[in-house]
Amino acid sequence: MNIPELIAFAKLKGLNILGTGDALHPSWLQELKSNLELNLGDLYRPKTDQEIYFVPQAEVATIHQYENRARRIHHVILMQNFEVAEQLSEILSRFGDISLDGRPVLSMHPAELVETVMGLDSRNIIFPAHVWTPWWSIFGAMSGVDRMEECYEDQVKHVHAIETGLSSDPPMNWRVSNLHRYTILSFSDSHSPYPYRLGREAVVFELESPTYRNLHEAIVGRTEKNRVRLTIEVPPAYGKYHWSGHRKCGVGPISPEEARKMGYKCPVCGKSLTKGVEDRVEELADKPRGYRPENAQDFIYLLPLQELIALVLGLGPESETALNSKKVWSIYEQLVNVFGSELAVLLEADLEEIARASSVEVARAITRLRENRIKLIPGYDGVYGKIVLEEDKSLGKTSTKGFTRLEDYL
Repeated sequence: MNIPELIAFAKLKGLNILGTGDALHPSWLQELKSNLELNLGDLYRPKTDQEIYFVPQAEVATIHQYENRARRIHHVILMQNFEVAEQLSEILSRFGDISLDGRPVLSMHPAELVETVMGLDSRNIIFPAHVWTPWWSIFGAMSGVDRMEECYEDQVKHVHAIETGLSSDPPMNWRVSNLHRYTILSFSDSHSPYPYRLGREAVVFELESPTYRNLHEAIVGRTEKNRVRLTIEVPPAYGKYHWSGHRKCGVGPISPEEARKMGYKCPVCGKSLTKGVEDRVEELADKPRGYRPENAQDFIYLLPLQELIALVLGLGPESETALNSKKVWSIYEQLVNVFGSELAVLLEADLEEIARASSVEVARAITRLRENRIKLIPGYDGVYGKIVLEEDKSLGKTSTKGFTRLEDYL
């Protein structure tokens, strides 16, 4: 991954603001400084391209003890400029090897991390990442805690957001009443620049103008002028940890009800199952399924276009080789060339025009996606969920009325 590739694939996807990732790592920070410049609106832009904005961003891990157990948690940090990133990198190097990994592991308490981050610059933003994932998350079944205060203690006052992660969505988080005061964010945690990873989850911001100040206000202040309008989520069953299971023994996915009956023990080897996100939400929930808080943010479900195309072609969407095959890329590029971006294809393009630009089968798959008629076999213990298309010969209405469109929310 590098800046030119991130720019190119962000345009294909339809994104215009990216987190830099790994902004504390000395080598990557130097590359960022070489390729990006601060815009007048205080967001960074590429020196060779003015269409994509970048926000200095990093993810870090902390390990601390709570009630005689080690708690391993990931946190996301957004910063206004590279000078802050450089200073924070130097400070945090006292707690771990910053140059060892893009996501460094720090031997410090999360409260101390927040105090350090906010003490350096009050405009920084810090929040827990993929909050329900079993490993390395604030509410994770294997290493998390039950409340935000148990993690961040007196520094919880500086934390204003949570990030859903692939295995949870807003309705799951709405079931826990002490999370209602937090802005819900959803990001892709991309490990490659390709569109089936980059932006598969995203946030739609309503900003007066694209500035860090307005971005900060949208997340922290949530004003009418600057706010999060909605999050783009993959259906939570798509995530790697939605239900319980034991990948090593090929056991899973197991529903919460069945997993509880089994005592969360693998029937093959007897070891503990990796408890699913849905199970963990059920443990902490104090609101019923279907509960929606007043003034809750909107959200929509999407799946990567390349995965839908691969599924239609019978190539197996879980295979990276299939997703990067010439057949898939040919159809993908044709659609993006006609409609401008992947998000435009999935959310806004006329279905009959999609069929003409690709095939009736691809248009049918997108119809099902818009109507939430795509089924998934839930993911478990590090295994992605599997997409299943219902058999349906109808293309759908020729108009887009009744479908989920991005512009319906704007």
